[in-house]
Amino acid sequence: MGFSLKKVMPRTLLGRSLMILITPVLLIQVTSTYIFFDRHWDKMTSRLSFAAAGEIAVIADQIEQGDADEKELKLVSGYAARRLDLLISFEKGKLLEDRVREGGANKLKSGVAEGLARALDSQLRRPYEIHADMQEKWVEVSVQLEDGVLHVSMPQRRMYSSSGYIFLLWMIGISIVLLAIAILFMRNQIRPIRRLAVAADRFGRGMDVPATFKPEGAWEVRQAARSFLEMRERIRRQMQQRTAMLAGVSHDLRTPLTRMKLQASMMGDSPDIDALKSDIADMERMIDAYLDFARGQGGEQAVRTDLREMMEDIALKSRRQGMDVELTVEGDLSIQLRPVAFERCLVNITGNARKYARHAWINARRTESGIAIAIDDDGPGIPEDQYEEVFKPFVRGEPSRNPATGGVGLGLPIAQDIVHGHGGRIGLARSPRGGLRVVIELPV
Repeated sequence: MGFSLKKVMPRTLLGRSLMILITPVLLIQVTSTYIFFDRHWDKMTSRLSFAAAGEIAVIADQIEQGDADEKELKLVSGYAARRLDLLISFEKGKLLEDRVREGGANKLKSGVAEGLARALDSQLRRPYEIHADMQEKWVEVSVQLEDGVLHVSMPQRRMYSSSGYIFLLWMIGISIVLLAIAILFMRNQIRPIRRLAVAADRFGRGMDVPATFKPEGAWEVRQAARSFLEMRERIRRQMQQRTAMLAGVSHDLRTPLTRMKLQASMMGDSPDIDALKSDIADMERMIDAYLDFARGQGGEQAVRTDLREMMEDIALKSRRQGMDVELTVEGDLSIQLRPVAFERCLVNITGNARKYARHAWINARRTESGIAIAIDDDGPGIPEDQYEEVFKPFVRGEPSRNPATGGVGLGLPIAQDIVHGHGGRIGLARSPRGGLRVVIELPV
């Protein structure tokens, strides 16, 4: 299983922008810290330890050459305390125990002691022992001389520089300040993009765009917002013109159809007259279907709707029309949508099931991302290679054009247009009941 960079990349634009800003800074800081400690700090520590070891070696040589008398010892001790910050004591006739370090036998407690030990190995050439007190920050070196043991105590600052810790604290502090400034500026830059995304999502669901929405932010974001507002106005004008045109077409077509119905009703009863009346009814039904498809969702506003009540009403009407419908509802189904349009969507789907099946099962439940609706039937179903085709206008699962065996091929396209207008998805699948399953997913 290979490593995928997408899995570790942040999902949000803010996260990715911060990652782009922080990653180079972090790499530079890590590289600088490594170079500093590997080159500068390590060399400085080695040189300080080398100087301290040299001073200890000089003191040891001076004491041995002076026969370690009390006067000589006081003189050396005074110089060392005043000039070198070293505390010296000498135990005449004493011997170091088995803890004596010769070539690295002693286990040391800190990097400072390790550096001092390496320096002592190269300069002192005598048995010695190191005791490092990390709490008191003192180091004591015991050296075996010919007449006794020399004890030299020194502060740890003699062997390392605090500039390394200051350097680290400075880098961490600067990084925190830069990160805070970057987050502040990036949030201000991304806020207009979020508002544009919310406005586009609301408009796609048929809801009003907030009146407070206006182009702001960077030049590219303002340009995208202006293009969105212009697109919204063009779509609105197109919908208004289409609605006006459809109202005129509906009036112009229904007026002669009404006269034809009236004349046919006055012509008495005969097989030819009955066939004429049936043709007029079919024409009215087809015109209604065409107008419903062309009208789309009209100017209906989205409101908070309880789908439970809507689906119970649709199931009741289907039972009255002679179809066995089983409804299962789980969870809260309250959602913001256009109730008339969405009811038309469900009626079209259940109407198709009623034409080709005897039983239907409707299941609606609340999910983490929204509401899922599944409508199953026990009819003949649709071949899988036609699942996409039946959503095209005037394409029917039943190949004949006989109105008695089906509609005009606009039921599913209208349903798809309505679902997409709510920002949802609709698809077909084979039902476990033996027929067709229609799945609708609506975001909350």
